[in-house]
Amino acid sequence: MHELSIVQNILEIAESEARKNNAAKIIKVWLKIGEMSGVVADSITFCFEALKSNTIARDAELLIDHVPLTGRCKNCGNNFQISNYIFKCNTCNNTDIEIISGRELFVDELEVE
Repeated sequence: MHELSIVQNILEIAESEARKNNAAKIIKVWLKIGEMSGVVADSITFCFEALKSNTIARDAELLIDHVPLTGRCKNCGNNFQISNYIFKCNTCNNTDIEIISGRELFVDELEVE
């Protein structure tokens, strides 16, 4: 389960940023997780709850923003949501697609005290 090491890194990032801002406690951690990021949000939540106890995030709430997989057709310029990993423009059927969202995995925001 690579989510465990991802959550360890998330907590390190959150604690580091909290210390830079002289915060003693992390209240909330917001993540952006893309549909094609390769992680399971439920596993991230489970690992976060398991690992936060010995940190300044011990009482923190984890909030996850799920980012859909979207693309832009390089032929007609259409932006569209990609369903079922079918990388084909739903306007002109072109398969030359640029991914514009859905691969994200990052700490977006922190609430600290």
